[in-house]
Order: sequence, then C-alpha cells, then structure tokens
Amino acid sequence: MKIDDLIAEKRQDPEFDQTYKEAGEKLATAVALYHARENAGLTQAELAERAHTTQATIAKIERGDNVSFEKLQAIAHALGKTLTVSFV
Repeated sequence: MKIDDLIAEKRQDPEFDQTYKEAGEKLATAVALYHARENAGLTQAELAERAHTTQATIAKIERGDNVSFEKLQAIAHALGKTLTVSFV
C-alpha cells in the first residue's frame, strides 16, 4: 500500500483527520520560519540574538513546537518582516 493511500484511508476517521490538519499547520509555520531565516542568511543562533531569544527557541519553532504570537512577532521583526496571520 502506498503512503498516500494509507493517509487517505486514515483521514476518513474525523479524529485522525483533525490531528493531521493541525500537524500540517504547525509544520507550515516551522517551514516558513526556516525558509525566512535561510533566505536572510542567518543561523539559528544569529536570528536568536537579533530576536532576543535563544537558539533553542528557534530550533523548537523550526521543529513545529508551540510558540506565542509575541515570540513569532519578535522573530519576524528581527528578520525585517512583519507577522501576518490569515485564515484560509
């Protein structure tokens, strides 16, 4: 069985589907931060210093761990960006 088929089958369960969607949203945030940091040419430690946080915090966010809007806003500003949230 292909992984895509297995996922499609599992997503028929509403509880699994909700968890799957939530994990995807967290991953999208993690990937967005990673790409923004890489595009800025910064290491995790350099970004952490600019955002007045720790390298471990940046690493946690890039792994998809929970983070406050205030922390994301500080990181966005350290990258010379603004934080925008959209509901789609």
